[in-house]
Amino acid sequence: MSGVTGAPDTPTSQPIVRLPCAVGGVPGTGPPAPEPPEWSVDPTDPPVPELQTMPLGLYDVVQFAILGAGFALLAYFLYSLTSRDEVSARYRPSSYAALCLAAVATVAYLLLYLDWDSGFRLEDGVYVPNEEARTTESTRYIDWSITVPLLTVELLAVCSLTGAAARRLRSSTMAAAFLMIVTGYLGAQVLDQGRDRVALVVWGLISTAFFAYLYVALIGAVRRSLPTMGPEAAVSLRNATIVLLSSFGIYPLVYAVPVFADVTPAWFTAMQVGYSAADVVAKIGFGVLVHKVAKLRTAEDVAAGVDTHPEPVWSSNVHKSDGVLPEVGRIAPALLDRLGTSPGREVLRRSDAVPGAAGRRREDT
Repeated sequence: MSGVTGAPDTPTSQPIVRLPCAVGGVPGTGPPAPEPPEWSVDPTDPPVPELQTMPLGLYDVVQFAILGAGFALLAYFLYSLTSRDEVSARYRPSSYAALCLAAVATVAYLLLYLDWDSGFRLEDGVYVPNEEARTTESTRYIDWSITVPLLTVELLAVCSLTGAAARRLRSSTMAAAFLMIVTGYLGAQVLDQGRDRVALVVWGLISTAFFAYLYVALIGAVRRSLPTMGPEAAVSLRNATIVLLSSFGIYPLVYAVPVFADVTPAWFTAMQVGYSAADVVAKIGFGVLVHKVAKLRTAEDVAAGVDTHPEPVWSSNVHKSDGVLPEVGRIAPALLDRLGTSPGREVLRRSDAVPGAAGRRREDT
């Protein structure tokens, strides 16, 4: 007996058994709580770049940049749609490429705005992200995977490469542009949600290899084309190339931000504004210059008698060439039917009666 009356004897040699606790804390009522899965986010990890808690002012800045770029791209789409017939059929693929990329980019920015608007909720004076905010960067990469290859098509369409050489270069630059975007996407978005700096560096370097090929291939095509065109067209083509390749350089700089520093709301705002500004410069600024090159080259071909264009060509309010109709025998019947009894039809009839008149230049009145 122990020294306490009524207390049972307790063998001192009996081992102490510790029973597992259930989630509710009652011993022996269930298995221990499961450990967190390996894929769960460690609270001590830096936040995913897109999942930043945004102050009111920075949130508004990003929204302004997205909306501003979206409206600019919509205006460029309408411009490309209405101006595509200002150039001859030889250079019209550049206008079609511009029209396609403007349409894709406009829709992408609409989706970006919807992602941004629905991806945050206002709480206690700040915008807190939800799961939908994660898609803001993915939408950009989807846009670029289509529009960047189209930018290479747009540039090469006003260069002087022809035949198999043009087809090979167009195919290789489109493929390189696509792979440049996809490999960057893997590092910035897929692997560890863009927080793995090793993955950012490795896939960034792979993307840079395709980036370097684009520089070499496009500059080579432009340099071979410059001697084949007039001075004004050559200057505009050179300027367009500088604008495109310079704007391309903004993207890797923004991509590298998470490599050297944790992304903060201020950094994330700068990234979004930088991407939006680069999109406007690369797509609109470059596209307007390429369209000018196409118009100037159209005027040169008409003046040299190697091509026709039914309207006069003007550039910066300067008359570059008269309108020239093709030979009547080379006009499609459907076009003749569309002309009907218009003055153009009468010109065609008169030119049919006077040999050689169809090829003469005329001023469009």
